[in-house]
Amino acid sequence: MAQPQDISRHTLSVLVDDVDGIITRVTALFTRRGYNLVSLVSAKTATEGINRLTVVVDASEHAVEQIVKQLYKLIQVHKVLELDDDSTVGRQLLLVKVDADNTTRPQVVDAANLFRARVIDVAVDSVVIEATGTSAKLKAFLEVMDSFGIRELVRSGTVALSRGPKTMAPAD
Repeated sequence: MAQPQDISRHTLSVLVDDVDGIITRVTALFTRRGYNLVSLVSAKTATEGINRLTVVVDASEHAVEQIVKQLYKLIQVHKVLELDDDSTVGRQLLLVKVDADNTTRPQVVDAANLFRARVIDVAVDSVVIEATGTSAKLKAFLEVMDSFGIRELVRSGTVALSRGPKTMAPAD
């Protein structure tokens, strides 16, 4: 078993057939080994019938290597790529409902604008704000919004692509 200091965050991009049960099969490879998924996002790709899973997991290098080998044993998996932070663009989506009456609403909107977030709904006593960015940016944004009072929030997992001309098309 890996020591805690060997554990680090890894982002895997996995091209799979768009078939029933594929997410269950993929996540089972992680959970059987006792690794908790930090996030999992599944989305269609430009290729009909192919989905991209973006999986973020905290695990050792060795564990990730083993998981990648196991993923390739699944018939529905076409390609697996570990994305490294230096050559990857990754983003998360956050929706947050913040307390905002007539006196605090301008401050909430100004704070949202500083983070390039958008107000997408306004009610008498609250606003809903959409923000996208890295995990660190969204954490900082939530710290600012917390001072106004967060009623509820929802956050997506990470979606990521490699920078530059390199692609992950099934034929690559």
